[in-house]
Amino acid sequence: MSPAGRLCVLYQRSFAAFSYATAHWVMGSTARLIFAGVLLPYFFISAMTKVGEGFAGFFTIADGAYIQILPTIMEQFSYDKSQLPFWPYGAMVYLGTYGEFLLPILIVIGLFTRIAAIGMIIFVAVQTYVDIFYHSVDDRTIGAFFDRFPDSAISDQRALWVFLLMALIWYGPGVLSMDYVLGKWVRKQH
Repeated sequence: MSPAGRLCVLYQRSFAAFSYATAHWVMGSTARLIFAGVLLPYFFISAMTKVGEGFAGFFTIADGAYIQILPTIMEQFSYDKSQLPFWPYGAMVYLGTYGEFLLPILIVIGLFTRIAAIGMIIFVAVQTYVDIFYHSVDDRTIGAFFDRFPDSAISDQRALWVFLLMALIWYGPGVLSMDYVLGKWVRKQH
């Protein structure tokens, strides 16, 4: 084998060994840490705008939640949420609001991580749809792939969010998670 061939084999084996040694804990733990540092505050602050103030307010959906999630539907009902049918609209607002609280927390603590990540991808897809079609964001905010602007708030940022969530689906939450602890406990019981 030529020196270049040996170098290539050494390179491939070294990184294969590194990937094998770290795959079960580095990717999931790192993805959850990045999610906690970057997206948890974003979703938590956004969710807080959808509930009332104080501890008791957490259990009350604010009018603003309906307007944020269903802007054109609320307009049809003259912004009176009491006139809005619970199914499907009220249910969408409740699920969206409390999902925005619960799913990120599940991801950060690593409990039911893969299901929570799938839920967050669906949440981001719905959020993107509402932003584009109901909040009339401009083309620069929407952005496009392969353009010269890498910082559009929708296509660029949310593609990275979804990729981060997909890493959690593929690799799991890592060993520093409730899923790992729960899995060890279940295996111990059998």
